[in-house]
Amino acid sequence: MEKAKKTLLTIIVLIATQWAVPAQAQQAFLSDIVITNVEDHLLVYFTVKECFTPEMNSAIESGIETSFTFFVKLYEKIDLSIDNKVTDLEVKHSIKFDSLKKVYEVRLSERENKVITVKDFEEAKKLMSEVIALKVTPLSNLREGADYQLQMMAELDKITLPFYLHYVLFFLSLWDFETDWHTIDFRY
Repeated sequence: MEKAKKTLLTIIVLIATQWAVPAQAQQAFLSDIVITNVEDHLLVYFTVKECFTPEMNSAIESGIETSFTFFVKLYEKIDLSIDNKVTDLEVKHSIKFDSLKKVYEVRLSERENKVITVKDFEEAKKLMSEVIALKVTPLSNLREGADYQLQMMAELDKITLPFYLHYVLFFLSLWDFETDWHTIDFRY
């Protein structure tokens, strides 16, 4: 019996090691960043690349809900040492696979958490990784001719597992990611 426990523990550690290496090998990053405006708002568009590992895909397809949080901050540049924070946004995208209906349910906080249901996993991943036309601030909050700095980053939220799985799947924390902050300076 004791030998069986050691064998099981060894298998779990080997599986954890196999899953951990590829997850750490890729680095998620922001790309395709566009700052623009419409009549009354400053908008930002961006995409997170390299954010889905094979292990994360398997977890999602197993029904584990996964969320990304995007942080967007806008500062007015006063001088070298002083910045005035204009806005500080937090946007959440979450995905869950419904194995009975065989569909992916994606919620985007910037779209009032409306559930978007798709059958194609690639389409669901695209929805998860893109921020489209996020309203950063009303243009009335910006001064013409002033310098601004927009900062963005993304992170995978910690996954909450059922209690009995915390001990068996402890290695899932190894595929958490966080992008570097991406900064863009512009003049309005």
